[in-house]
Formats: sequence, C-alpha cells, structure tokens
Amino acid sequence: MNARFGTAPDLVDAMTAERAGRSRRRRIVIGVMLLVLAAVFVLTLTVGQSVTPIGDVIRVIMGERVPGASFTVGTLRLPRATLSIVTGLCFGLGGVAFQTMLRNPLASPDIIGISASASAAAVFAIVILSLTGPAVSAFAIAGGLGIAILIYLLSFREGVVGARIILIGIGLAAMLHSFIAYVLSRAAAWDYNDALRWLTGSVNGATWGEVLPALAALVIFGGMLLGRSRALEMLRLGDDTAAALGVRVSRTRIVVLVAAVGLISFATAAAGPIAFVAFLSGPIAARIVRRNGPLLVPGALVGALLVLLCDYAGQFLLGTRYPVGVVTGALGAPFLIYLIVRANRAGGSL
Repeated sequence: MNARFGTAPDLVDAMTAERAGRSRRRRIVIGVMLLVLAAVFVLTLTVGQSVTPIGDVIRVIMGERVPGASFTVGTLRLPRATLSIVTGLCFGLGGVAFQTMLRNPLASPDIIGISASASAAAVFAIVILSLTGPAVSAFAIAGGLGIAILIYLLSFREGVVGARIILIGIGLAAMLHSFIAYVLSRAAAWDYNDALRWLTGSVNGATWGEVLPALAALVIFGGMLLGRSRALEMLRLGDDTAAALGVRVSRTRIVVLVAAVGLISFATAAAGPIAFVAFLSGPIAARIVRRNGPLLVPGALVGALLVLLCDYAGQFLLGTRYPVGVVTGALGAPFLIYLIVRANRAGGSL
C-alpha cells in the first residue's frame, strides 16, 4: 500500500508532463499552420497571371500608390485573398462547432441544410424578386438563421438529440434543393446565370464591401464560440456528463447554435455556399492535431487554407478557371464517401 502511494507523485508528474507535451505539440502545429497560411497568402498576392515583386506588394498593403501593382494587388488580389481567408475561417469555425456540439462529423452546415437554406433564400431574391448585391446577402443571412431555428424547434423534444437534428436537417435540405431547382427552372437566362454563379461558391470579383461584414461576423460570432470552447468540448462527452461537470447544456447549445449559424450565414452571403469547407475542416484538423484540445482554432485555420488554396488552384493550376466551390466540392464528395465506408467497416455509425 505504501509502495502504491509512493508512486502516486511519479504518476502525477508523468501525467502533467504528458499534458504539457501535448499542449506544446498543439501550439507548434497551430504555429506551423499559421506560417503556411501566411505563405500561401503571400503567394496569392505575388504570383498570378503576372508576378509582382514582394516589395511592391508590401508598399501597396502599406497604402502607397504603385503603378500597375496598386490595381493588380490592391483591387484584384488583396480583397480576393482576404475574403478567402475570412470566409474559410467562418466556415471552419461554424462546421467544427456543429460537429463538436452534436458529436457527429456529418453534423455540418453543408449536410443539415443551413447552407441550402441560405442558398434558397438568395436564389429566391435573385430570380423572383430581381434583387442584387447587399439585398441578396441579407436574404441569405435571414435564410440561414431561419432554417436553424426551424431545425431546432422540430428536433426539440425533452432536449435536443444530435441524430434528430441531423435527420431533420437532411430532410429539410432535400426540400430546399428541390425548391432551388424549381426556382431556377423559372428563371430568365440572365437571372439563371447570376443565381448559378452565386450557388457555385466563388470569390471572383471580391470587394472590401463583401469582406467587412464577414469579418465583423467572424469577430463577433467567432469570439462567442471561442469563449465557449471548454464547454463545447465537454458536450462531446455527452449532455449528462457535461452537466455534471458544471456546463449549462441548454444555454451552451443555444449560444453555439446562434454563433455557428451566424458565421455560416455571413460567409455564405459573402462568397456563396462554398461546398464542403465546413464539413472537411473539423476531421482534417482532428487528424493534424491528434485531438489534443479543442478543434475550433485548428479547424478555422484548415478552413482558411482550404478556401485560399482551392481558389488559387481553381484559377491557375487546373488548366482552366474554376470557382472555388467547384474545387472544394470535388475534394469533399470523396471524403464524405470515405467517412461512410470507414464507419460501415467499423460496424458503427458516423
């Protein structure tokens, strides 16, 4: 017995050292991801159809007037790259929040109808109401928030169960996609082209007027999520365990739901429903950091890298120009099949 107690301090020291090592590895991984993101950002500003010297890029960012570079970098590349990062951060954060709260990798805004609702509202505004610009964005935001409330109300019965939210969301998403197809079938040629371009998900022609609302949403709603990161991680253990650990489960769910839907809605309003970014960010981040701590920050960085890299690839690396949503969709569909096959082989559910 004495020997057993004698080893207790050693065990505590070993556990403390292991925890410190995991925390250190996590910080290193996040630091590397930030460096990679910065490097890709610089690449998108300097190398395109023409190469702009890094010195000219820095001068443009600092506000100087540089012939040629001011238009190429300041008007074309910088807003586009910034919007890619901001929307990627929003999609990544929102997707990880849903997946963590509902303890299921399928609980992504792409799958459960949030993105579909924002898209349906935007298509309705473009085709039926003949709206453009900020009005379409406002409809998209309202659509995303509205469907989230509906899903929550329909799934609430003595609490909220993740599987119930996912199934109801998938059903509503199917209805919304049918509605989008119906509206598009009635569209005039010019409205059809505008709606289709918006539905694809694109940062083409990005402006600071599109960046700023998404950035404001990232600061406000992202701050709400990061402030609840510990409580959100505890929800992964189950509602009863989280409640026993002092988490106010219902309040946390509502805060997380509002913040995540706000992020997804504003990002969709700015760049369209960029397919599968919210879905892919969490699982990829979990593999990179090996689940050492909350996934919100790593997931957000993965989302930003996905959008930035896929947009650059769609512009210059695939032989012809594709919107970023086409590239992310091509990556996301096989990953979804992989998750389903893996779960099937394991004999469990997603």
